[in-house]
Amino acid sequence: MESRRRRVPAMAPDERRAALIAATIPLLHEHGLDVSTRQIAHAAGVAEGTIFGVFDSKTQLVVCSVVKALDPRPTLDALAAINPEADLRIRVADAAELVHARFIEHAHLMSEARKLIFDSTPNPEAQAQMAAAREQLHLAIVLVFLPDAARLRVSADRAARLLLLHCGANAFGPFGEPGTFSGAELATLLLDGILTDKTERGDQPTC
Repeated sequence: MESRRRRVPAMAPDERRAALIAATIPLLHEHGLDVSTRQIAHAAGVAEGTIFGVFDSKTQLVVCSVVKALDPRPTLDALAAINPEADLRIRVADAAELVHARFIEHAHLMSEARKLIFDSTPNPEAQAQMAAAREQLHLAIVLVFLPDAARLRVSADRAARLLLLHCGANAFGPFGEPGTFSGAELATLLLDGILTDKTERGDQPTC
């Protein structure tokens, strides 16, 4: 028997928008900005024209979907769950793993978002939402360092930026090694540096 497209029942406009966004996000991960309204409509179980009853254009739907997909709330909640009384190294390692996992999961989508929201079709509202998300993530990392701020040679703010910078470079940069990231290794790098005690004292290796 010929399969028929599943159709969802009538919804209020806000519910319809949310359903279309939810259907679009997996397609963005799969097809990027090349996703078509036909594919979205099929995934949502609606007629293609339904999209334009609640969105002005495909671009508006895609922008809303990208912003929703990059919502940092799950990562923020996981960071907030890190025990502030745990050893600093453990907290930093756990935070680094969470942030790096987020960057890896959304690397392609983040690249697509930059092309869409900042380059081809600048969208100030979406840009502001993404900037707010980045700031929320930064502040969540600051809170990881804050209980031990007095022990740091830099501010908790600066330490958080260094952690984010390294995670971002590993996920997006040309020198990242897939599958080799270690939160514990990054914690050691940030907290101890890469000099041994002997080198730090100025001792020279003997021949």
